[in-house]
Amino acid sequence: MEIGELKKLFDDMTIEEKAGQLFQTVGAMYDDEAVISGPMQEMGITEKDIQLAGTVLGTMGAEKIKRIQKKYMEAHPHHIPLVFMLDIINGYKTVYPIPLAQGATFQPDLVKECAAMAAKEGAADGLHITFSPMVDLVRDARWGRVMESTGEDVYLNGLYARAMVEGYQGADISGGEKLGACVKHFAGYGGAEAGRDYNTVEVSERTFRDFYLPAYKEAVEAGSALVMTSFNTINGIPASVNKWLMRDILREEMGFDGVLISDFGAIGECVNHGAAEDRADATKKALEAGVDIDMMSGTYPENIPALLKDKSISVELIEECAWRIMKLKNDLGLFENPYKGADEIKAKACILSEAHRELAQKTAENSFVLLKNKDNILPLDKKKKIAMIGPYIDRRYMLGGWSFTGNPEDVITIKNAAEEKLADYEIVYAQGCPILSEDVKLEGFANYTEEKFSQEDCEKMKEEALRAAKEADVVVLAIGEHFLQSGEATSKGIIEIPKIQQELFEALSEVNSEIAVVLFNGRPLDIRILEERAKAILEVWMPGTMGGAAIVEVLRGAVSPAGKLPMSFPYCVSQVPVHYDEFPTGRRHHPGKDKDRYVSKYLDMPNKPLYSFGYGLTYTQFEISDLELSKTVMKPGESVTVSVKVKNTGDREGTETLQLYIHDIAGSVVRPVKQLKGFERVILNAGEEKEVCFTVDEKMLRFLRADNTFGSEPGKFEVFIGNSSEVEECKVFELLKG
Repeated sequence: MEIGELKKLFDDMTIEEKAGQLFQTVGAMYDDEAVISGPMQEMGITEKDIQLAGTVLGTMGAEKIKRIQKKYMEAHPHHIPLVFMLDIINGYKTVYPIPLAQGATFQPDLVKECAAMAAKEGAADGLHITFSPMVDLVRDARWGRVMESTGEDVYLNGLYARAMVEGYQGADISGGEKLGACVKHFAGYGGAEAGRDYNTVEVSERTFRDFYLPAYKEAVEAGSALVMTSFNTINGIPASVNKWLMRDILREEMGFDGVLISDFGAIGECVNHGAAEDRADATKKALEAGVDIDMMSGTYPENIPALLKDKSISVELIEECAWRIMKLKNDLGLFENPYKGADEIKAKACILSEAHRELAQKTAENSFVLLKNKDNILPLDKKKKIAMIGPYIDRRYMLGGWSFTGNPEDVITIKNAAEEKLADYEIVYAQGCPILSEDVKLEGFANYTEEKFSQEDCEKMKEEALRAAKEADVVVLAIGEHFLQSGEATSKGIIEIPKIQQELFEALSEVNSEIAVVLFNGRPLDIRILEERAKAILEVWMPGTMGGAAIVEVLRGAVSPAGKLPMSFPYCVSQVPVHYDEFPTGRRHHPGKDKDRYVSKYLDMPNKPLYSFGYGLTYTQFEISDLELSKTVMKPGESVTVSVKVKNTGDREGTETLQLYIHDIAGSVVRPVKQLKGFERVILNAGEEKEVCFTVDEKMLRFLRADNTFGSEPGKFEVFIGNSSEVEECKVFELLKG
C-alpha cells in the first residue's frame, strides 16, 4: 500500500481502533468457543479489546493462522490484518544449534543462512515476526539465558546481530519467505546482577555504551523491524518506562524508527519495581517512553481509555505508536496479502527438508569445540572396541530450552547415527544413568515430565555401563545438562553437570581411563572433574535436530572439530562473571608469581577461567609464527597491515581460526587488556603454510573517551594474532595525533 493510502486509512480510524493496535493477545482468543476468563478478565479485557487488538503471540500453523486472520479481519471495522509473532530462536521445525553454539562457529555467514532457513519455515507456517536475535552481552554463566546469546565479546556479538537480522528479513520483509526480526532485550539484560533472571542491572554509562550497546546498534542499523524492551532497570529505571533509554538512545542516537514492543508483562511489572504507582501510571510512562506494543500485561487496553478521557496522555501519543504498528503491517505486505507466506503445501515441502537438515548438521559440526584430546583419543580408532555410554547416547531432547516449535521425534540421536555410520565398528551401548536424579526440579514452557526410574533400574543401568566400560578400549560418554536447565528462568548457583552423571563418570573412570566425553549444555559449566580425569572433551552444546549425526561425523573423524569458545568456561562458579576482555588493575597478578601477596588474585584458585574465549582444538596441530607489522607508526587516515604465518604441522587437513586482538596501552580511561577486532578461518592441508594478513585502521581503535565523546586517541597499541584470547606475543605500533 502506498504511504499516502495508508495515511488515509489511518486517519479514518477511530482513536479506539488506533489504541487497539497497541494491544497484543493470543490466538486462542479468536477460537469460536473462546471465553475471557482468569487473568484477562481480572484486567478488564473485553471482547471489543480482542476484536481491535493489533498483534497475536504464540500461535502457529498456516491453516490456523489463516482462519484467525480471516475471522478477525471480517469483524474489524477497517478490516486491518493482524501480525502473528513467535519466538523462533534457533530454528522452527528444523532446529539448528542454540545461539551460544552458533557463536562458536565464528562464521556469521553460516548463522545468516540458518536465520534465513528458519524464516522460510516459519513464514510458510503463517508467521510474520520472530522474537530474535537476542544480542545481550553475557559474562555470567549463572544466567540461564546465556544460551540465547552468541557470547561475551562485543565485536563478535555485533557481527552475529547483523547476520541474523539480515538472514530473517532479507532485502524485503514483505517477501513470502521472510520474517521480521525483533532484536532483544533492550538494553543490558545480560548484566543481570548475580546472574539471576529478571534482576537489576547496574553498570556505568561508559561500560553500558562501550560493551552492551554496540550489538543492539548493529541490529538496528541492519534494519531490524522491531526492538523488545528488557525486564531490567538501567540507571534505576525499568527499561519499559525508561524514556532516556528508548527515546534518546534507541530512537534519537541509533535512529530506530520501527516498532518497540515490551517483553512479556514487563509494563505491568514496573509497579513491582517501584517505578510506577499503579498499572495506569505504568501505562502512561511506557507510552511516554515510546513503547508501541504491550506484550500480554494488559495494561494498555485496561488503562488507555481512562488516561485519554482525563487527558493524562494525549491522542497524539497513541497515534504515534499506532502509526508505527500500521507501518510495520504495511512493510510486511499484509494489506496486499494478509496471509502473506502462509501455505500448507509449501510448509510441508520446506519444513525438515533435506536441504534444511543438511544446513542444520553442517552448523552443528562447525559449532563443536574440542576442549581436550590427550593422546589423540579422538577421532575413534576403528580397531578399538568402543562403549558408548550415557543418558545422551540415545536421547532426542537436545534441541534447547527455547525450541518448543521443534519435535524431538525428528531428532537424530547419537545411537541412530552410529548404527548407520559406524556399522563396521565394534560398539556396545549403555545408558548408564537417568539424565537427572528424581529430586531435581525442572521448569519449562510446556508440561514436560522426564521418565522415572526405580532405584533397582538405576543400579542395573550403572552395572551394565560398568561392564561395557571394563570390556572396551575406549568409552564415549555422552553427558550434560538437561535441556530445561538452561534458558529463561533457569538461573543456577551451581553450574556443574548433574550429580547423578558425575557419579557415573567417576565410577567409569575407575574401570577405564580412556574416556572421551561428549558434553551437552546450554551454558559454560564448571567441568574441572572432566578436565582432570577425561582424556577428551568435545563440547557439543544443544546441537539441534541433526545433533547426533553431526556428533558421529566428528567422532569418526569425517569432520574435524573447528569451533572456538564464544564464552569463557570458568574454573569454578566463584569466578563469574568472568571474561577475557577485563580491565587491568594497579596490582595485576601475573601467573607463576603466586608468592606475590599484594596483587589482585584468589588464594584458592586461579584468576583465569578453565578455558578462555576463543579457545578450541582440532584433530591436527597448527603453528603460528612471524608476527609482522607493515609499519610501526600510523598517521591519520592510514592503516597498518598485520601478518602472521600459519602452518598445519599435523598429518591431516584442519581449520584454524586466527584471531586479531588489540590493546590500547594508555588511554584517557582504562582500556581492556585486549579486545577482538578481527578473525579469519584458515583451512590447510597437512604440511601446508599460509600467510594471513589483517588490516588495522583508526576506526578499530575507537572507544568512549574521558570527555564522553567517541573516537580514538593517539598513542601506542599492542596487536596480537593467535588462536585464542590467551595469545601473548604482540607487536607495537603508534597512532599519531591528527
